[in-house]
Amino acid sequence: MARPMNDITSVNEPFLSPTDLAQATRTHVQGRWQISSRKLPISRAGAIDDMTNRISIPVPEMIFGDNQVAIRHVPSGWAIWFDAGDALDQVDKTGQGRLQVAYASDWASSREMSSVEGIQDVRAYDWSYTTPYKGTEKPVAGQGGSESTASAATAVSTSTTEEPTVNGTASESTSTNAIAPPPPPTTSSSTSPSSARLTPTTSVTSLPLDLLRRRDPIVFHDDVILYESELDDNGISVLRVKIRVMPQRLLLLSRFYLRLDNVLVRVRDTRIYVDFETDEVLREYTAREDSFANVQRTLTSRGLRADAVMVALRDANQVADLLPVVENTMERLDLSRSRAA
Repeated sequence: MARPMNDITSVNEPFLSPTDLAQATRTHVQGRWQISSRKLPISRAGAIDDMTNRISIPVPEMIFGDNQVAIRHVPSGWAIWFDAGDALDQVDKTGQGRLQVAYASDWASSREMSSVEGIQDVRAYDWSYTTPYKGTEKPVAGQGGSESTASAATAVSTSTTEEPTVNGTASESTSTNAIAPPPPPTTSSSTSPSSARLTPTTSVTSLPLDLLRRRDPIVFHDDVILYESELDDNGISVLRVKIRVMPQRLLLLSRFYLRLDNVLVRVRDTRIYVDFETDEVLREYTAREDSFANVQRTLTSRGLRADAVMVALRDANQVADLLPVVENTMERLDLSRSRAA
């Protein structure tokens, strides 16, 4: 008698084939843009071992290695996606980040177990899993701003895409189950985009909040968790991606939230804004953090009782705007010239 098949989202299903992954992927097309998301259960032992070997650090106890959110501009093939493997690959693996080591020491000194007291020697990586991950970008090849017309045309004729980049740096993606965008159509230099990838800009200083506050209908949305750790019951470290698509634009938020009890509260936000009419892409990265005590005091000063303060500290949405900004960058990409003729 044949073994009954489990649904692909069941934790009892031992193997996920490419077909299974495709079936678990939701895709929405809006004009020239394709938006995809995938949510599956916690990764199985084999996948966890494989990811650990690839990124060279132990993974968080809750890892969703098959989950992903992706955005693709169909005419050019430009894409950006968010997944756990690439995010964790950006975690500090040297153990030399003195700020992180200081926090580990503060945390370890409050513990009674001798094995934890030596954490900064045992764990030669950022055990809080703080990541500056801004997404994995697939640029359009042959469109460097400093290229001559001749060299640009040569590059386009030989290849229409480049290797993915992580945070603007060329890097091989660690994801083995990416919602891989298909190859883009062949383009000529006359219809190629004006910029190959997201680049820093001073012409735009903020996202168009007035447009995002409009009560436009939401045609596609999702909330996808990539990884989570409870830091041995001393707080929480979580990375999740939310996306909402309106008829004329989309907004993606990738938020890393760290609460290390009695030590630190930290937020790392990456927002991707796409205007479907102009094919303009903006990426804003904001890093915020403050001491745990300061955040507690701020919440208390707003009239919250002790129990309500602890509830608020479990919700990144309630504390993110209370934290001072320590870093903010804006990048822009114009894909309007890549539209089909």
